[in-house]
Amino acid sequence: MNESEIKEFILTRSPNNKMSCREAFEIAEQTGVSRKRIGQILNELEIKVHSCQLGCFK
Repeated sequence: MNESEIKEFILTRSPNNKMSCREAFEIAEQTGVSRKRIGQILNELEIKVHSCQLGCFK
């Protein structure tokens, strides 16, 4: 997947501009992109992370 396809995939999985930490991790695994890069893309798309497995985001 190229970056624009990954962004489109993320947008389809976050209709309310929110995504759980678990979903972000799954997208990283499915796309072969690092978790860090997925986090950067989420920031670029202004998608908020919730239900963090570390308790960092509510």
